[in-house]
Amino acid sequence: MTYDPSKDGAEMDFRQRMSYGDYLQIDRILTAQLPLSSAHDEMLFIIQHQTSELWMKLALYEIQAARKMIAADQTQEALKMLSRVARIFEQLNSAWDVLRTMTPSEYTRFRDDLGQSSGFQSWQYRLIEYAAGNRNLAMLKPHEHRPDILEMLEAELARPSLYDEVLRRLARIGLPVPEEVLKRDLRQAWQFDEGVMAVWVTVYRDPSRYWEAYEVGEKLVDFEDYFRRWRFNHVTTVERVIGFKRGTGGTAGTSYLKRMLEVELFPELWRVRTEL
Repeated sequence: MTYDPSKDGAEMDFRQRMSYGDYLQIDRILTAQLPLSSAHDEMLFIIQHQTSELWMKLALYEIQAARKMIAADQTQEALKMLSRVARIFEQLNSAWDVLRTMTPSEYTRFRDDLGQSSGFQSWQYRLIEYAAGNRNLAMLKPHEHRPDILEMLEAELARPSLYDEVLRRLARIGLPVPEEVLKRDLRQAWQFDEGVMAVWVTVYRDPSRYWEAYEVGEKLVDFEDYFRRWRFNHVTTVERVIGFKRGTGGTAGTSYLKRMLEVELFPELWRVRTEL
């Protein structure tokens, strides 16, 4: 006998009720894919980047919330959010596996239709970098044509990064974070600091005594670990699909992306391993 869910109480009439599609705005999402060519693989390219932007939206939401919790000395709540950020970047990493099913000849069929649009122009990605502490002011330029986006980026540059808030919290619990670090110019990118390194050495040599700081440090490493993998997968995917051609946005392509692999968000947390 054919199963009828309504016999078990399932709601089947949504003429006067909110449905799943209504709640999630499915119609708007599924009509946002507008290929500019007749190439079969352009749909893959669009959906991969659109879903990545959705995941980045959630990553920003969690990073901003975690930073707020740390500033309010609610570290335990922030740890859950930072764990989620790492898992989000794990999900973003998996997306490259799908995109890599597209061959160079397939991408060539619609690449010219992209014009000068490029992933490095993603303002959400820029916000994630700025929020984490990689504050490259030169990267404001691609967003100058959008005053609303530029305003968001400038607002981010005016507030302490996630790492800044962590270091301020360490100072509040009695660790000797250098005063010049606590009062640094927030618009500038984070630079390795020997005094901060000494703080993390103290924490990592006695984690039971400084458990909160130790746990926060490891959550930051988790985040950057997946973030680095995401950048590496980006490089290998681009090299696999376009080789060493220039990017659509005018960058040097893979050589530009490889330079980004050298950027460290939390350098002291990586180098402290050598000191133990």
